[in-house]
Formats: sequence, structure tokens, C-alpha cells
Amino acid sequence: MNLEHGRIEYRENPIGLDVQKPRFSWIIKSDQNNCMQEAYRIQVKENEPEGRTVWDSGKVSSDQSILVKYAGEDLKAETAYLVKIQVWDNQGEQAVLEMSFETGLMHPEQMSAKWITSGFAEDEKACPVFVRTVNCEKIIARARIYATAHGLYEIAINGNKAGEQFFAPGWTSYHHRLQYQTYDVTEMLTSDNKIEITVADGWYKGPFGFTLRPNIYGDKTAVLAELHITYEDGTKEVVATDDSWQVTTGAIRESQIYLGETMDTTVAGQTIAPVQILDEGKENLIAQEGEEVRITERTAAKELIVTPKEELVLDFGQNMSGFVEMHVQGEKGQKITIHHAEVLDKDRNFYPETLRQATSIDTFICNGNEQIFRPHFTFHGFRYIRIEGMEKEAVKLENFVACTLHSDMEVTGDFQCSNEMVNQLQSNIQWGMRSNFLDIPTDCPQRDERLGWTGDAQIFAATASYNMNTALFFTKWLNDLKAEQTKEWGVPHVVPNVLGNQAGAAAWSDVATIVPWTVYETFGDKNVLENQFDSMKGWVDYITEHCDENGLWQSGYQYGDWLALDKEESADRTGATDKYLVANAYYAYSCDIVARAAAVLGKTEEEKQYTKLHQKIVELFNEEYITKTGRMVSETQTGCVLALHFDLAKEEYKNRIMNALVTNIENHKNHLSTGFVGTPYICHTLSENGRHDLAGIICLQEDYPSWLYAVKKGATTIWERWNSIMPDGSFDESGMNSLNHYAYGSIGEWMYKKLAGINILEAGYKKFQIKPMFMKGITWADASLESVYGTIRSAWKCENHVITVDVTIPANTTADIYLPEKEEMLTVGSGTYHYEYATETKLEKDRFSMDSTLKQIIAEPLAVEMFNQAVPGMLDGPMIKFAYDMTMSELVAQAPQAKPLYEAVIAMLNQQ
Repeated sequence: MNLEHGRIEYRENPIGLDVQKPRFSWIIKSDQNNCMQEAYRIQVKENEPEGRTVWDSGKVSSDQSILVKYAGEDLKAETAYLVKIQVWDNQGEQAVLEMSFETGLMHPEQMSAKWITSGFAEDEKACPVFVRTVNCEKIIARARIYATAHGLYEIAINGNKAGEQFFAPGWTSYHHRLQYQTYDVTEMLTSDNKIEITVADGWYKGPFGFTLRPNIYGDKTAVLAELHITYEDGTKEVVATDDSWQVTTGAIRESQIYLGETMDTTVAGQTIAPVQILDEGKENLIAQEGEEVRITERTAAKELIVTPKEELVLDFGQNMSGFVEMHVQGEKGQKITIHHAEVLDKDRNFYPETLRQATSIDTFICNGNEQIFRPHFTFHGFRYIRIEGMEKEAVKLENFVACTLHSDMEVTGDFQCSNEMVNQLQSNIQWGMRSNFLDIPTDCPQRDERLGWTGDAQIFAATASYNMNTALFFTKWLNDLKAEQTKEWGVPHVVPNVLGNQAGAAAWSDVATIVPWTVYETFGDKNVLENQFDSMKGWVDYITEHCDENGLWQSGYQYGDWLALDKEESADRTGATDKYLVANAYYAYSCDIVARAAAVLGKTEEEKQYTKLHQKIVELFNEEYITKTGRMVSETQTGCVLALHFDLAKEEYKNRIMNALVTNIENHKNHLSTGFVGTPYICHTLSENGRHDLAGIICLQEDYPSWLYAVKKGATTIWERWNSIMPDGSFDESGMNSLNHYAYGSIGEWMYKKLAGINILEAGYKKFQIKPMFMKGITWADASLESVYGTIRSAWKCENHVITVDVTIPANTTADIYLPEKEEMLTVGSGTYHYEYATETKLEKDRFSMDSTLKQIIAEPLAVEMFNQAVPGMLDGPMIKFAYDMTMSELVAQAPQAKPLYEAVIAMLNQQ
């Protein structure tokens, strides 16, 4: 046995940690099956010669190996600690793991530093650069910078960037919470040092939102920073922002998130002026909570294209969020401009229209030397760039590198299968997440929006938490949600809220309950429930207060089933499902989550209160939205899905609702017609109600509307709309057409849960289920998940009349395994398991299916013979030709009694 993956508050050896009682986690690796932890001991001591022990847990009999809370004396600010974990297992073995952490300021509001700003004129667009020289005459033992800004900032010491983070201090609800960052600059300092802090408008005061409104949070950029130096002789020095600093401008002449960045490296000898002191408070300062935004991948340009318009365009082969790094040696004063776009049009011309007002233009003016250009305070959503100011011969692919930027979360999930288009879909889902989880969960990375839409986040949260470790990312964002939630308006539609007061809306504002519960279930983190419980409860209470006399929520603006295909978009984009049916379905769902959260937290009275309320809502839902014979008022796909998936329909109604759902799907030629609300759940609902085959058919459809339609059109991310690009290559022109929106990527959860069969039974995967479900068109699947306990793997293959299943269970967990086509459930402990057995099942896609048209079927003589025997004269009527282009599913929807005949004909055709 050994211990790996030691983490403190999800971080590896963190510095700048402002948590008074940090939590420790570790992963046990063992070659022994059924390995369980029996006891642990945690020792924490100050990391210095003769360092004191500040906590010794002693040997604790427990199997807890995640998020064990520190229980020692109060931690001191700016102090390094060593942690030693000792573990005993049930196999008679023990192991030791060592890690470390360093506290931050603990009380940043007590910083001696002052907020400093420039006295530049309002029309000055250049980024201010705050400058200070520092002389160090003694040997440095340790040096840290603690910094934040109103705006975005970067620190350079002697011309070198401090840290790998971009877009510090991040985007929070600035008036409530402003993050500060900690930088280890020990190795950067010399005897003579020039410190420069460049500040851009960023989210704080740059033009942002649909109307490009500036000064959302304030009209002055400013910086607050302290350099803390500890010398080897034990003395300390603090250099803080104050009136001893000066301010100038540098090469960055303008930088805005939407508009791009302009750098002029011919600029020299800028005037240095005194700084101004701002009388700003520090009470809202907090240490960095989420992962830093970093460059996580670099991709060289794949192709140089000369378009029909004779423009020079580079293709990086992948839609992404980030910017381009350019290596160039131009003439002094040469101006090179880079424009960004997600796509080329059907004539292969550069097409930037999906960016709307976000012009996204980076401009570089050369100084005549060999240079590397890279923006600092802007990011773009793009696959293609158009280059102006260079001759074709000077454009070398290797000199243009796309830098992918996002919150640097640990990658945890992997899904592969026999269908390469599904594998591309999985890649698109992951890239959609990487493009949009940039400090907050944005809706898109390219246009004049990039907002923290709550609906998109809750829809995708479960899929996101398979693919990456989202615990810190969502915890940080939920703290902003809680800060901006009010009793009067409920939960905002975007967080941070830059759209102003809007009454809470179903599915969007329900993020307040759904995301905390998702984080708790995935990572076993009760803290997120404790921190968010008042917010969760407050959202349900808000709905209750806004219900009509009948006890249901039937007033106010609602998004409904946003962008569903079952209603003319020109109406209001909300889909055909009754929008208040959607609202009350989510009302019940959120209420149920609050009751479950209360149970986890031991809040008995709240558990009883919200359990009772949930039961009442379900009764009222049945009275209002389901007839006494079990017919849905909105017999749409989404209406049926919500009633079934949220377990709202009475038991006696479920069969009829399920039949209505299937009929609706068949009437749509076995395609979905759902929008943002129905799409995440439709395949789950079918798989859980005996029609996993139909879920598989929907998943593998390749024509519009479907996930694989976008794949066939060359998508490398998830689209906002099912028809963002039309079959003829033209574009949706609604003015709202992002090619990098992750919401419909929520199908990823179904792929992990149903196809691979990895399901949570106890929070954090302490106990889980492996229950893969076969589907036609996929003959093998292999998925893994790096859970908080270690690697979970579920891999299966069904080929050549043999089924094989390979399962990996991490130490300190147990799993229930359901083998395909076997009735017995196997409960196992940790280890690697292999199963192999015979089968008659063939999963290869058949030549004919219920998606085949009647014309395709009767082109086969055997089919004609069978139809003539079963229903003489069926094919002779003059009206039959009108059915030629209908699929067999559509025909079944018209005549359900014919289904056995159609299935028999198709089965015989596939056997011949």
C-alpha cells in the first residue's frame, strides 16, 4: 500500500491559503483486493527548524480519507506548515504521505498597503503601469507578493512575469468579494529590482454586456499590493503600494476583453508621474478561491488559407478560448493585425459574425527586432485568425501558436467507444467546457456576452464534474451567487450579476440548489452544502412566496424550454412546453434537493418542512398539469421528460406519459425536439423507463437535429443551437448563434452513467454502481473517472459473440456491479476485475431500422413478400406513395398496431 495525490483543500501543496481549518485528502493505492482504510493519523507542524507540532490527531479509527478537517491550534498568517499522513489498512499494511501548505494573510483587510491609481485623463486608453524599485542588500530566504486590483493586473519583476496566472484577480461580485493572489517571487529577486504592475480595465470597468456598458463596478482602475521579504538573518521587510510608487504607460496602448488588445513596442520614454491614493476599503478581500486561469495547451497553426476574398487566414483546427502567440521579426513600425473567428462560411471566407459587437482584434506594432507578441488582458473564442499587415511568404505556421486559456482544473474523466463520431462528440464536450470555464462558467467565449448564465451552468454541472474536478471552481462561483441573491429578486440569471435586477426564473435560478448538490454528490463535500444551505433554502422560499393562491408558481418571466424546436422561434424562443409547467417541475425538484441537503446536514426540522412541501407540490403538479386519465397538459417531449425524470407523475400515469413521449419522438422521426431544459434529461428518461434502445437511436442520429449532425458539419465544440450551421452550409442569422456553447454537451453525463455505467450510490463515490447499458451502433466503451478515492474504470466489449467487462474499483470504496445480460448483482471491494462470457447479442448497426423509410424497406423483395402475406393489398393503394418518405417510426406513430409487423420485417431483412 502507498498513499498518493495528497491534497489540502483540493490543492497540491498550496500557498496563500486563508482557511483556518483546512481539510486533508489522500488516495490509497494497494495491490490487495478489498483494501479499506482502518485508521489514520495526521500531524501538522510549523515548517522551520525545530518547528512546533500544532496538531496531532493521534491514531483515529476511521475510513475517512477525504476532506479530514484540521483540529489543531489556530494557524498563523504567512506561515509554512508540514503535514504528515499515516494510514493503516485492513490488510495489515501502513503507509506515510507528506505534504505542505502555507497560509496567506488570513486578515487581508489589515494590509498596510494603500489603493493606488493613476491621474490619467479619462480618455487615456493605455494601461497604467505602476512602478517601484526595491533594493535587497541581504540574502533572501523567502519573498511573497500579495496583490489584487480593480481591473485585471499582471506583475513583472525585472521584466519577468510573476506567476502563470492570467486575468487576476478573477471575476467575482467585486463589491462583495475581491480575491487577492499570492506569488512566490523568492527566486525572481536580485539585489536591485524593478517591480511593475500593469492594470487593465477588464471586467471591472471595461465595456461589457449586451450594450457594451463601461464602468460597471467603478470608473478607476487601481492596484493594492505588498511585497513581503524575509531575509536569512530573520529580519523582514514589507514594500507596500503607497505614494512612493510612480505610474507610467508601456507598450499596451489599449486592452479590452471584447475588443482586443493593442501593443506598440516602438513606444519609449513614457512620462513617469506620481500615483494617486484612493480611499477604498479592504473589507471585501478574500484569498484566491478557485483555480487560476492558465495556458493549458499550445497548438501550432495547421493550415494557411488564402480565401476567395484573398485574405490570409490561419486554421488551428480547434475552436477554443484563448489568444494567439506570434513569433515575428518585422520592420520597425510595421502594424500586424489579428482578427478572430470561429468558422469560415460556405465559400471558405472568414466569418466573424458570431462575435457580434465583440470585435476581438489584436494589433501589434513591431520594433524591428525578433519579437514574441501575446496579449495580456483579453481572450477570444476562435478557431481561425485573419492576418493583416504581413505578406503571405512571411506567414510561417510554426510562428503562430494558439494558447488555450481556462481555469486550470484537474482533468478527471475520459470516455472512448467504438464510434468515432461519438468520440468526437466527447472531445467537443470537453473543449466546450475548456472554452467556457474561464474563472466563471460563461455561456460562450467569443461574442459580446461571456456571462455567467446560471441556466447553462446547472444544465451542464453533472457532465462537467465527470470531466474535471469542479469543486473549487463551483465553490468560488456559488459564493458569488449567494452574495448576489436577494429576498426581493431571488437568484440572478447571470453571476456575477451585470444585468441588473431581474426576478428569479426556473431552471436558471435553480442553479442555487442543483450545483451545490452536484458538488456534494461528486466530491463528498458537505461544506458546500453547509455554506450554501441558506441560499438553497432561500431560493425555494422565494418561489413559495411568489406562488398563486393555488400553491403553484404561475407568474413572472420564464425562459421555459429555451430554444426548443417544437415552437416557432419568432414567438419567444421558450419552446412549446407550458413554461409554468417547467417552473413548477423545477420548484418540486429544488424543494426535494433542499430536503435531502437538510438530511445530510442533520437539520431535522428543515428536512421535515421541505419534504412535506415537496409532497404538496407534486400533488398540485398532478392536479394542474396531468389529467385524471394520465395525459400531460403539455404532451411535448420536455413536458413528459420532466414529469418522469423528476418523479412527479403518479405511478398510475407513468406508462401513458412514457407512451406519449415515445410517440412524440417517433413523430419526429426518432429525433429530439427539446431545448435547454429537456435535452439534459431525455436520454436518461428513456434509459430509465425501458427504452434505452430509443435513447441510443437519438444519440446516434446523424442528421438535423442531433448531436452528431454538428459533428458531421465539422464542429469541434458544442453549438448553442441544433442548427447553428444549416445543411446547406449557411448560418442561423438570429443574432444569437454561438458555435461554442456547452449546454447541449450535457449528454456527456448520460454517456458516463448509462453507456459506461458509472453511477454514484454514496457521496464522493464512497460506494458506486457499475451498470453499463448496451446500445446498437456501439460495440465497446471504455470510461474512467479520477474520483476523490482514486481511479474508477468501466470498460466493456460485445463483439464476436463474446462479452468482456473490465472494472477497476479504488481502495477504500465498494461497488455494486451489474454485468450486461446477467441478473445477479455483484458487490465487490477494491481491485481490478475481468469478466468474460458468451452472448448472442450483436451490437453492430443494422442495415435497416425503424429510422429507415418505407421506400427503403419495400425496395427489398423480401419485405414486399412479407407485407403481401401479412396485409394483402397494403402496398397497392394509391395513397401508399405518400408514405414512402416516412420512417417506420413515423408510421408506427400513426398506426401503433402495425409495430410488430414492421419490427418483424426489419428483423428478417437484417438477417438476410
